Amino acid sequence: MIRCDKNGDVWTVTINRPDKAGALTREMLVELAEIAENAQSAKLFILTGTGRVFSAGADLDAARAGLATDPVWERLSTAIANLPGLTIAALNGTVAGGAFGMVLACDLRIAVASAKFFYPVMKLGFLPQPSDPPRLVTLVGPARAKLILMAGQKITAEQSQDWGLVDQIVAIDALHDTAVALGGDVLTAARDHIAGIKDMTV
Repeated sequence: MIRCDKNGDVWTVTINRPDKAGALTREMLVELAEIAENAQSAKLFILTGTGRVFSAGADLDAARAGLATDPVWERLSTAIANLPGLTIAALNGTVAGGAFGMVLACDLRIAVASAKFFYPVMKLGFLPQPSDPPRLVTLVGPARAKLILMAGQKITAEQSQDWGLVDQIVAIDALHDTAVALGGDVLTAARDHIAGIKDMTV
C-alpha cells in the first residue's frame, strides 16, 4: 500500500490505497517513516497518492485502537522535515486528519483543484500531533490555523493557495511532472549546497 520509486536522486513515495481513500494503518505509517529516515541521499523527495483522495488520515478501525494518538505520526513528520533535500507534497486530492502532518512537514505543497483540507481534531476529541500546529501557523497564521483546528473548517485548494498552505494548483495529469520540474535546480546542485540553503530557509 506504500510504493517507493527511486529514479536517480528523485524518490517518489506513493500512498496507494485508493479503495480506502488513502486511509493509513500503523504499518503504513511505520513504512513511510522508515522510507523517509532512509532517504538522506535523495535530492528530491516527492510524497503523493492515488485516486481522488491523498489521505483521509487514520484508518477508522486503527484509530479506534489507538492510532489517532500514536507517536508514529510525529516520527513520520519529523523524518520528512529533517531530510536535507527538497521535499514536495504532490497532492492528488483531499488531505484530512493526521495526514496533515506529513504534508505540513514538506518544503512545498502542490495540489489538484478539487483537493480540500481539514483536520477535525476538535470534533473527534484528539489533540493534533505536537509539530502540526506550529507548522500550520507558520504557513497560514494563527487565526486561520484556528479556523482549521478549532472551527473545523474545510478549506478548498483555492483558499489554501491564497492562505499560503498550497504553493501551486496543478492538473492531476501534470502533478508529478510539476513536482520534478520544481526540483530541477536541486537535481543539478551538490548535496551540501542543497542542505546549506535549506538550513537557511527554516
